[in-house]
Amino acid sequence: MTDIEMARIGGGAVVLYDARLERRWTAELEPFEIGVYPVTQEQLSEIIGAPSPHPRRPATGVSWLRAIRFCNAASEWEGLDPAYSFDGEEVTWHLDSDGFRLPTEAEWEFACRAGSTGSHYGPLREVAWTSVDGVTSPQDVGAKHPNLNGLFDTLGNAWEWCWDLLDPARYGEYRVFRGGGFADDAFTVRASTRRGGHPREGQDDVGFRLARGGFDGTDAAQGWSAALDAERGAAGDSR
Repeated sequence: MTDIEMARIGGGAVVLYDARLERRWTAELEPFEIGVYPVTQEQLSEIIGAPSPHPRRPATGVSWLRAIRFCNAASEWEGLDPAYSFDGEEVTWHLDSDGFRLPTEAEWEFACRAGSTGSHYGPLREVAWTSVDGVTSPQDVGAKHPNLNGLFDTLGNAWEWCWDLLDPARYGEYRVFRGGGFADDAFTVRASTRRGGHPREGQDDVGFRLARGGFDGTDAAQGWSAALDAERGAAGDSR
């Protein structure tokens, strides 16, 4: 398989913001690994047999559930313990697994920011494919400048699925994606922007990036908590 290059990210804290609920919270993170690039069409083809007309472009049109299954398949390919198990379409994250998985949105934002506090980690034209570039599809990964963690394309080019639920009180099982895409303007392509989609549906500007790292505990890690998901889902706040 084409190597999945991973970067080691040290522990720290990141402040997350939900604009709809006007809510800020701080997530404490242990060290983890995250992909230097989004998963490419070539890698998707090698692992699960999908077409790859543009091998170096991000693998888009992939549903959240398919991205989860790719994580497990890539883990098995590398001899790692799969991070996820399935009961129908219900997915359980085994926190102590050393296999590939989707990042939590706290991990994603912390890795994307790379110590920056603004909307972008560099001049947007230099680090991200956006609407100002006039392109009509995602572009080959790695063509713009990386952030200080050595990660390419976290902003622009293609949105990236994360593990977390978007807003269960309003959107049910929708999962978060982050980062902005090739057709989005600068206002959208920011480190803090949260959007999401149905886990069974793929979109032509949404891909994903792998993470790794196992943690002690039950149903809570890296800014995500099953208990908090349940609390948010029961809140019924539909502002």
